[in-house]
Amino acid sequence: MKRLLIVGAGGFGREVLSWCSDAAANKNDWEIGGFLDSNPAALEKHRCEVGIIGDPSTYLPSDNDLFIPAIGDPKTRLRLCKALKERGATFITLLHPSVVIGRDSRIGEGSVLCPGAVVSTNVSLGSFVIINLRCTVSHDSVIGDGGTLSPASDVTGNVVLGEGVFLGTHACILPSTVVGDYAIVGAGSVVLKSVPAGATVVGVPARQISSSNN
Repeated sequence: MKRLLIVGAGGFGREVLSWCSDAAANKNDWEIGGFLDSNPAALEKHRCEVGIIGDPSTYLPSDNDLFIPAIGDPKTRLRLCKALKERGATFITLLHPSVVIGRDSRIGEGSVLCPGAVVSTNVSLGSFVIINLRCTVSHDSVIGDGGTLSPASDVTGNVVLGEGVFLGTHACILPSTVVGDYAIVGAGSVVLKSVPAGATVVGVPARQISSSNN
């Protein structure tokens, strides 16, 4: 039996622990072994059946270890996961039992699909993507590595989200729109036209309020 380690012991990490427990009921070939987090006190105020066993920036994977990311910030998630892979880590993809996946869709390694998520047909998700509670990703859309959809986000058909894009809660991306690498779409925003890389957009319709270098 392999040991599954959750990378990140914050609020989302504890949620992922719950989703892993639900998935484990399907008789996977792993059991939950604990968390990796740079803050050894991250779980002190919470009751968990497993603890923090190391720091993801220095942890040396063993042949018996499997990993799943649970870090909300796309840049941090990609940095730590890529570094772990360079040290030999193997990542699983976590699909909650309630997730719906359409035909001919691809989901990359280390991705997390939370309860109620729906991914339609001919969708491509990169590695280390997070699709949170009750999100929808419609037909023929592409989400790059590290993409993050906060709860109840809606990605409609033929959308392209670049690497590290972050969508706030209830964000909506209209059809055939391109959102550039590491752009941020604020909570409740509706994106009607393409968003430049590194931009932050908010509102209905979404308007750019800032930009940053990747």
